[in-house]
Amino acid sequence: MMQKLISTCIKAQSLNRLAPLADLLLRVYLAKVFLLSGLSKIQDWPTTLFLFTEEYHVPLLSPTLAAIFGTAAELILPITLLIGLFTRSSALGLLLVNGMAVVAYFHVLKTIPSALQDHLEWGLMLLVLVAIPTRRWSLDCVLLRSQKSSIL
Repeated sequence: MMQKLISTCIKAQSLNRLAPLADLLLRVYLAKVFLLSGLSKIQDWPTTLFLFTEEYHVPLLSPTLAAIFGTAAELILPITLLIGLFTRSSALGLLLVNGMAVVAYFHVLKTIPSALQDHLEWGLMLLVLVAIPTRRWSLDCVLLRSQKSSIL
C-alpha cells in the first residue's frame, strides 16, 4: 500500500514538470486566436466599423470606441500573453474581451453552436491562466527572480 502511494507521488511530481510547457502551449494557442482576430479587424477597418455599428451590440460604448478598444486589446494583449508579461492581467483582459464578444454577438452565436463553444472554451482556458500562480516560462518569472535577487 505504501509503495503504491509513493509511486503515485513520484508520478505526480513528474507530471508537475510538464506544467510550464502546458502553460506555454496554452498561451501560444490563445495568443494566436486573438491576434489573428485583431489583425483581421485592422485589415479591413471599414468593415470592422460596419460590423460594430450593425452587428455587434457592445453595451455602454459607441460602435467606433468599441471597435477601437476591442481591436487594440486583440492586438496588444495576445503579445503580452505570449511572452508572459503581465500574464494574469493579459489573460484577464482577453477574458473580458471574449466575454464582451459573447454578449455583443450572442444573437448570432446562439444560432452557431460551434462558435459559441469556441468562445466558451477560450474563456475557460483564459480563466485557467488567470487562476494559476506565476510559475511559468515567462517574462513574469524572470522579472520576479531578478526582483527577489535584488532584494537579497
